[in-house]
Amino acid sequence: MSVILPWSSFSWFQWSTLREFVWGQPLFLYGIPLVPLLFVIRWLLVVQYRQKLSVALPLRRLRWTPVSLLRFVPDLIMGLAIMLVLVALARPQREQQQVEFFSEGIDIMLVLDVSQSMLAEDFQPNRLEVAKEVARNFIGGRFQDRIGIVVFAGDAFSLAPLTTDYALLNSLLNDISFGTIRTPGTAIGSALAVAVNRMRQSGSKTKVIILISDGDNTSGNLDPLTAARLAAMYGIRLYSILVGQGGKVPVRINGRVQYEENTVDESTLREIAGLSEGRFYRAADGRALQDVFGQIDRFEKTMVQEIRFRETEDHYTVYLRWAVILLIGWMLTKATFMSNVLED
Repeated sequence: MSVILPWSSFSWFQWSTLREFVWGQPLFLYGIPLVPLLFVIRWLLVVQYRQKLSVALPLRRLRWTPVSLLRFVPDLIMGLAIMLVLVALARPQREQQQVEFFSEGIDIMLVLDVSQSMLAEDFQPNRLEVAKEVARNFIGGRFQDRIGIVVFAGDAFSLAPLTTDYALLNSLLNDISFGTIRTPGTAIGSALAVAVNRMRQSGSKTKVIILISDGDNTSGNLDPLTAARLAAMYGIRLYSILVGQGGKVPVRINGRVQYEENTVDESTLREIAGLSEGRFYRAADGRALQDVFGQIDRFEKTMVQEIRFRETEDHYTVYLRWAVILLIGWMLTKATFMSNVLED
């Protein structure tokens, strides 16, 4: 914000103030250097003319004194007045721009598996920690999208409703651990139902569920395919991500690494995505999981509209007022008794 100055302030003539202006008719500024040049030419012509005239006084009586410079005062005042008129004609302006962003955000539910198998260390440090970190990066790349979190193991519950408070979401992600849900198992169908229930009242044009799991559906009271059909009914697109590998995987229990059998049901996760016009991904390591979220981020773009407001304020009246004051001063020195004093 520019400081509002009274028109009589000499700050209007400071270089820092003039540099802030946007000039509506800048060509008039090129006439300012010509003003003193015209007065110099006029003075030379007058001197040339007077030299041709005979002088009644003896040459020894014609002496120059500092008072003689006063005769140039009217011309100096007139020159400054013309310059100020040119500045006013150049239309000095100040512009203020305001940018507003309007976004047609989308609603996204992150459905995260926190069952014991997510502690497997085929991802470093383990599947759950890598999934949390990738989710944090994904949230950080969104703009004005409402995001919620559902966690599940043998049961499922909503950890965070749809919100744009990304700091809260990151804090909740940090607190997620294997002990968040103590019921053993993997209730994929129940988790999807909880996510759909959170989103069914949403008025957003685009609704997305991102399911991250490493196993097959072993518990819960709802079949995953039924939950996927329910999501499709509400216009929700579902991306399913299978993390980790099947077979024996390293799991740290009581500080010791043991190898346990890990079963996956890729066909079910693939069918879940197909029923809701989504996509299925398989991530074998942390880098692959990051790439998967990068692809989803490109698919589900938020529409952002930028609107610029420009406010222009003219300040030519400031310099025009000063020009009028100088013109009055010029008339006082030129058309009154002061003129005779200056010419003598």
